[in-house]
Amino acid sequence: MRLEQVCDMEAMARIRQDRTFLPDRAKSNIFSRPIHHGDTMTAEGAAFRSRDKWYRFSFTCTGTPDHLNIVKFSYKLGSEIPKSRWADLALWGE
Repeated sequence: MRLEQVCDMEAMARIRQDRTFLPDRAKSNIFSRPIHHGDTMTAEGAAFRSRDKWYRFSFTCTGTPDHLNIVKFSYKLGSEIPKSRWADLALWGE
């Protein structure tokens, strides 16, 4: 659980760096559950919210053994998630 939270926070920080998006929320388990291997987590079914829109993305995140810090992170952005799907995916606006 802690690794997922720290990775979600890192995802928002990394995505924000490209200045195209301003993410205020990221969730690693929207389309599928993340896979954990030791201190590494792969989230193929993640989503983030930016400017009241949700977007798909995937990432791989490696944390320190205590899962308090990130040592390696990579991600790939996906498409916008239509608002008509938000309720089914337990996403929300504003």
